[in-house]
Amino acid sequence: MPHTPENRPVSVRLLALCTLVGLLLATPALATGKAAGKAMKAAAPAPALVSIAIHGGAGTLSPAEMTPELAARYTAALEQARDVGYAILEKGGPALDAVEAAVRVLEDNELFNAGRGAVFDADGRNSLDASIMDGSTLAAGAITGVHHVRNPVTLARHVMENSPHVMLSGDGAEEFALEQGLKLEPASYFKTERRWKQFLDTRTAAIGPVANGDPRYFGTVGAVARDAAGHLAAATSTGGMTGKKWGRIGDSPIIGAGTYAEDGACAVSGTGHGEYFIRNVVGYQVCSLVKLKGVSVAEAARIVVQDKLKTQGGEGGIIAMGPNGDWALEFNSEGMYRAARDSSGRREVAIFR
Repeated sequence: MPHTPENRPVSVRLLALCTLVGLLLATPALATGKAAGKAMKAAAPAPALVSIAIHGGAGTLSPAEMTPELAARYTAALEQARDVGYAILEKGGPALDAVEAAVRVLEDNELFNAGRGAVFDADGRNSLDASIMDGSTLAAGAITGVHHVRNPVTLARHVMENSPHVMLSGDGAEEFALEQGLKLEPASYFKTERRWKQFLDTRTAAIGPVANGDPRYFGTVGAVARDAAGHLAAATSTGGMTGKKWGRIGDSPIIGAGTYAEDGACAVSGTGHGEYFIRNVVGYQVCSLVKLKGVSVAEAARIVVQDKLKTQGGEGGIIAMGPNGDWALEFNSEGMYRAARDSSGRREVAIFR
């Protein structure tokens, strides 16, 4: 019998039918697979967030004394320091380089109490302190009581990287600076008329060594950053308090108090009444709250600055950088010179609340 479409064996007709059904079923699956492939290509990982925050001291000139022209100068200086540090991060550089570079800019600007614009101690000298810390290794370096180092934060980094120690002081620190090839400056480089007048003010009977808490007579600069690799770093530099006696050392060069950084937790730089920051181990305490309690960096900063320092009478503030690049700029004083920026497009610069 001839094989017509009507009288083919059942097995052949069944095979053709199965093949047709299979093709129909496979079509949407193939389409879905192609769409998924396109989606995978479109969902390439975003670049890692890089972030930096800086401060130029908590406690500022009162709003009445802060003229528009002076405010513009401070704002421009803060933005310059922030953007110098951010440029390093944007190019893939390490957080440690970024915080050092940002602090150097502030040390070179006579508006701030660090480096060139430092206040005078009771002997009429500029006595400089600084520290820096690498959150990826917990390596740290600090110097205190130097009088001729143009950029104390850079000397602190040399202590961290090129010595077996964490902190060097006074003449020994300056001898080390010379061995490292760092340039020293004459005392005249650091003298500014504004700071000299403040020093003379403190010598009157009515004003004590810290000028009765007047923020014009003390201050600090600092920076914290997160780089593209997720590493954190912090740095702080200061001239201390106007009229300070007996070789007084504040919190700025003390790791754990004025400066601290640890990957996975946070990076902190403090500014304010150093004795309170030392007693409360502020930098380490903020990072411990993030690491051990699981609170956000903003909440940890608020707890320490507002609930602890303020209730004890400690005036000041901190900048803190979280492990994901989120920052906190917390202070309990009238103002804090501050600025921040990250690769998501956020930018901030402010003086008062």
